[in-house]
Amino acid sequence: MLPRLFSRVFWVLSRWKLVTTPAPDRATVLIGAPHTSNWDFVLMLAIAWHLGIDIHWLGKKSLFGGWRGPIMRRLGGIPVDRSDPARVVDEVVARLRSGEVFSLVVTPDGTRSGHTHWKSGFYRIARETGMPVTLGYVDRTTMTTGLGPTVELTGDVAADMDRIRAFYADKAGLRPAHRVEPRLREESAEA
Repeated sequence: MLPRLFSRVFWVLSRWKLVTTPAPDRATVLIGAPHTSNWDFVLMLAIAWHLGIDIHWLGKKSLFGGWRGPIMRRLGGIPVDRSDPARVVDEVVARLRSGEVFSLVVTPDGTRSGHTHWKSGFYRIARETGMPVTLGYVDRTTMTTGLGPTVELTGDVAADMDRIRAFYADKAGLRPAHRVEPRLREESAEA
């Protein structure tokens, strides 16, 4: 109840405009992209709370230290040890297969410049659990944010990523210079 109230106030006061499709009708892997600023976190929470989506999200382990830990976990955070990303994917898949029901927010492109590819964990999680992928976005050029389409992945990585790239083609992110083209290293391996 309180999160929904916060989201209503946020959208009234914010310079951002919420332009979204309805919430998915089942648990989904929700991509947050282009993820170019830590402020995207606030927008993601405001979107999820407005639409009533129960989300968990992956965050670097250092965010969960000290007094921030309980707050981050309460907001749905799952700490990630970046030294072993495969283990993180396996743990999330195990939680979902054990019967936990939640949508998982993943930011595959990161906030720092210098990345050349998206991380593929979102793709593996969606394929291994049968969850669809919902395309969440932030677009500074139009000052809009929200959820785009929800897609079922086929296992054809290049074709699936072509659909994802088409959606994000005109989305700039908060810091356009940090935007990473939606491309997985696995696409090169398939060619």
